[in-house]
Amino acid sequence: MISRSNMRLTHEIRALAAIVLIAFLVGCSGGSPKSKPAELEAVTPLVSARQSWNARIGPVNFPLEIAILGNSVALASGDGAVAMLDAQTGRDIWRVALNTPIAAGVGSDGKVVAVVTRANEVVALQDGRELWRQKLSAQAFTAPFVAGARVFVLAADRSVNAFDGLTGRKLWAQQRPNEPLVLRQSGVMLAVGDTLVVGLAGRLAGLNPANGSIRWEAPIASPRGINDVERLVDLVGRVSRDGNNVCARAFQASIGCVDAARGSLLWSKPANGVQGIHGDDRLLFGTEADGTVLAWRRSDGERVWSVERLRYRSLTAPLVAGRSVVVGDFAGFIHLLSREDGSLLNRLPTDGSAIAAAPALAGTTLIAVTQNGGIYGFQPE
Repeated sequence: MISRSNMRLTHEIRALAAIVLIAFLVGCSGGSPKSKPAELEAVTPLVSARQSWNARIGPVNFPLEIAILGNSVALASGDGAVAMLDAQTGRDIWRVALNTPIAAGVGSDGKVVAVVTRANEVVALQDGRELWRQKLSAQAFTAPFVAGARVFVLAADRSVNAFDGLTGRKLWAQQRPNEPLVLRQSGVMLAVGDTLVVGLAGRLAGLNPANGSIRWEAPIASPRGINDVERLVDLVGRVSRDGNNVCARAFQASIGCVDAARGSLLWSKPANGVQGIHGDDRLLFGTEADGTVLAWRRSDGERVWSVERLRYRSLTAPLVAGRSVVVGDFAGFIHLLSREDGSLLNRLPTDGSAIAAAPALAGTTLIAVTQNGGIYGFQPE
């Protein structure tokens, strides 16, 4: 007979093993390069870009998403600072200190700004003042999605929760089967028409935002392998949307596109990346785990080009901006590559620490945030 103490010890060992595996996965998704990073070649700027302003926030040690609302930029630091900045000047519109570490953010509809703390609380703010806090049943690593006077939160236990944006009253919760391991990085949540589209394991799911009922599910990747790490196929942000066409990446498994009006998978192709993708109506762009930058046809997922000049530089998810595909690296550089063939168009320095979030575009201003808390506004061509 197994004693209670032995059972408790076995449980603790399994819990510890899960923590170790999660830490390993964090390293896979954004840690220091294991191989020697590619040396940066000299660049002759073919696209003009200048730094127009520089601001600061605290260190960023969580999966930050930069929220763009017209000419305003909402972001946060790991130590609890949340700020709304003017994208043209970098000046604060407002800033508040929550005095508690942040685990996920930032989500905003232009009025309400929402983050999740490490204490598993959703915090909603407006005009620099706190509106409400609500406790979650599990930690969240995906920025809240704010739309339709509601705040939606995807938690690590595969639950989706909806709160009233002004009062914080819980409206509904949708719970899916939980897996032993999850990624400590941003997942997928967006609106397509009147459907809330959420990444649940390797599937995109369409939910009714009024009550949380599931309208459809479409698999981007299916779990394979014999252990929990090999079977992990979480969808990771960012995603690329063109009308009803939503394309996403499954962690180290594949990329694929779904018709979000019908809930049907259009195509899925193997791809070994850990960061999200971006694109336009013709092409999709992504960075593989080894730093290779790829372009695929949006229509069928066939490769168009690939470049290896940034291998092992721990690249962010890309951003499509004008003629360029924009990615950040572990040394604080912003690289502008040609959308047509991946050739180098320009390179922009920051403070030397890793770029902490996928670059974002606010109007004509390119926004970059570093792990040391530098916020940079650039004006590219």
